[in-house]
Amino acid sequence: MYRILLAEDDKVMREYLTRALERSGYAVSAVDRGTEALPLLENEQFDLLLTDIVMPEMDGIELAQRAGDIAPDMRVMFITGFAAVTLKAGKQVPQARVLSKPFHLRDLVLEVDRLFERDSFSTNI
Repeated sequence: MYRILLAEDDKVMREYLTRALERSGYAVSAVDRGTEALPLLENEQFDLLLTDIVMPEMDGIELAQRAGDIAPDMRVMFITGFAAVTLKAGKQVPQARVLSKPFHLRDLVLEVDRLFERDSFSTNI
């Protein structure tokens, strides 16, 4: 089972995303800020960091950069409602996927599934 660390400061959005991903078979640990995510990254192994970009204390871009130092093989996907921030994220963490709000929960799950399908495909070759 793939493990996802979700960092999202909006409580309602965090709960919806967690529920949708868990129903799709993913194990999700959810936090409300980047500074809360760092200790989890240091002590546990995750396959994906799914993070909002605009959050208090530490934005998602800085979180992704620090996560890259801790777990370089972990995938990163940003979620954001700000177009200008999307461009910054793409420059700062070019290997990350970006999903712009608003999106349907089905679209999020499909994007996450695609990330892991590639992994399954490459190990079957």
